[in-house]
Amino acid sequence: MAKMPLVSGANAAKAFSKAGWITASQTGSHLIMVKQGCMVTLSVPMHSEINKGTLRKLICHSGLSVEEFLELL
Repeated sequence: MAKMPLVSGANAAKAFSKAGWITASQTGSHLIMVKQGCMVTLSVPMHSEINKGTLRKLICHSGLSVEEFLELL
């Protein structure tokens, strides 16, 4: 299992957008991202650092592996 780096919300959103996720809206400090054909929505906290557990859950819900996500960063 790959080690999770500290990632900002903006960098995580950029990586998810490279994987086909698009920004639907922003509610407070959270960016809501959707992907066509996927029933899941991602709520990415736009903080300077995302907790490693939160980031791991976002990656899991997006259908990516940690290694694939790290390549997109």
